[in-house]
Amino acid sequence: MSVSATHPHTPPPWPSHCKSVSRTHPHLATVDLCPPHTHTLNHPHLATDHNNTTMPEYKLVYFNTAGRAELVRWIFAYGGIPFTDERIEKEDWPERKKTTEGGKLPVLIVDGKTLPQSLAIARFAAKKAGLVPEDDLEAAFCDALADTAFELLMEAHSIWHGGSPDKSDEQKQLKDNYFSNNIDPFMTRLEKRLSEKQWFVSDKITWADLVLCLFYGAIRREEAERAGKFPALLAHVNKVKELPQIKEWLSSHPVTSATTH
Repeated sequence: MSVSATHPHTPPPWPSHCKSVSRTHPHLATVDLCPPHTHTLNHPHLATDHNNTTMPEYKLVYFNTAGRAELVRWIFAYGGIPFTDERIEKEDWPERKKTTEGGKLPVLIVDGKTLPQSLAIARFAAKKAGLVPEDDLEAAFCDALADTAFELLMEAHSIWHGGSPDKSDEQKQLKDNYFSNNIDPFMTRLEKRLSEKQWFVSDKITWADLVLCLFYGAIRREEAERAGKFPALLAHVNKVKELPQIKEWLSSHPVTSATTH
């Protein structure tokens, strides 16, 4: 797919063969838990959100790891939006699940109302943080990038952490095929786009750029050699992580093995 650096609505680099993945992988929610931590982020210059005269109370509830909630945490951090970062330990989840609306995490509690689904929460938070483009098509490109990245990672996680030791050769072949046909083409398109543009879409940062940073970090943790083949993408990730709000979050929040550093 050709990529133009001058047209504002150049289609982002979706792999045409990327399939939708509906399975939920158990390792995403419970890996590498660290001690309990509740974090409330405060921003001295922010007294209201972008749409209301008073700031709602936000409580993000997830496990004590990065996983599906880290994108939302980054968005709130970037926007300087105060929120309670409630983290649940693995051993406490069976009991908490009984009183959690929908029985799944993450959830965002907004003034007592519970919003489920990680990407729905991220889109909501991105609007509050001013990270959604005003142009509807550019906003849709951000949505499409997030959907694609999460689908690809879900399948990758099932390959990395699935299977049994006695089928290691089979798993390696499955991984190589999946990356060659899905992850590598996607990252190649991103590499080309980011070598020509300062930000993924529009002329300023959007939540799609945060998605890219977390996506790349997840790939690099498991496939460092493969990730190293995309220098423009790596440079973009480093640029995002040097943003003052993101840098402060990374230096102050709980570190888990699933955190992008």
